[in-house]
Amino acid sequence: MTQPASAARKDAPMSAAESTSDGASDSTSDTPSGTAGKRTRRPALMRWDVRSMSLLGVLVALVAVGGVTQPDSFLATSNLQLVLTQASVIGVVTVGMTFVITSGGIDLSVGAIVALASVWATTVATQEFGFAGILFTAVLVGVGCGLVNGLLIAYGGMVPFIATLAMLASARGLALQITDGRTQMVTVTEVLDLGVKDAYVLGVPPLVLVFAAVTAVGWLLLNRTTFGRRTVAVGGNAEAARLAGIDVRRQRLYLYLLSGLCCGIAAFLLIVLAGSGQNTNGNLYELDAIAAAIIGGTLLSGGRGTIVGSVLGVLIFTTITNIFALNNLETAVQQIAKGAIIVAAVLVQRRTLRGDA
Repeated sequence: MTQPASAARKDAPMSAAESTSDGASDSTSDTPSGTAGKRTRRPALMRWDVRSMSLLGVLVALVAVGGVTQPDSFLATSNLQLVLTQASVIGVVTVGMTFVITSGGIDLSVGAIVALASVWATTVATQEFGFAGILFTAVLVGVGCGLVNGLLIAYGGMVPFIATLAMLASARGLALQITDGRTQMVTVTEVLDLGVKDAYVLGVPPLVLVFAAVTAVGWLLLNRTTFGRRTVAVGGNAEAARLAGIDVRRQRLYLYLLSGLCCGIAAFLLIVLAGSGQNTNGNLYELDAIAAAIIGGTLLSGGRGTIVGSVLGVLIFTTITNIFALNNLETAVQQIAKGAIIVAAVLVQRRTLRGDA
């Protein structure tokens, strides 16, 4: 019997919308026994487990290399705390980037937004409002920039690459104008105190705790909510998602708002870490965030994303940077190593996609 057109439009995209981005599925199978659904979900789940374990293996190998080359420095508690703290800032940005890429978009402006939010939040006028004023301003600027990006892309019809590239240039320019090229020192004691060891919780820096909280919320949002399913559906097939009743434009707007929010939070963490705001903050964050998401398993074409993989990607890049710094190796060699990792990750993705086809 021929299926009605309305039913076909409803059922076709739901397989993408209801599957979680890490390969598991929250929905039950449509077959009476449910065995078919189990057969399709288990291989995907195993692939994602293999990827995560592979990334974890790479991270363990890097820790071993650091321990062998610089045993006294690398394995010191203070250095491990530093690695995690540095990973926290770019890690929060990467969580937002993962959502955007999963939806089939891109955000080249995250580094510039972090810079703008950090300098706006550290002006003399803002610091007069204390801790709350700095935090609120950083988040507000980030969300505001995300709103502009979202409106231009979702309702203005602009290509994400062009819209976010324009935001990158504009935000950098505005950050330079605000600071006039000078570093703005933070004088609010409550903010500076978050970076001292007395503020650590069981030896864990507060910035790392914030990163862990953002990661947990991001994972739940992407894998256990309707918002996450809609994000995956839009990235997999925007037209099918629209026919399923998803407001694609509104969803994309929300995603860029989320990315802006993450940039605002990261800007505040960077203020705590550096004790200042400057227009050069967040330099190349966009490339690091995209690279971390890609090597973590998020498809650049959209439709599949993983928060766990993105976090592992961030930790891998941060550990590489730390090892190179401790061994006094040139920054150029570090960039070459990162580029090789990105190329290898993309090649693995393409091979995986061929296997899925």
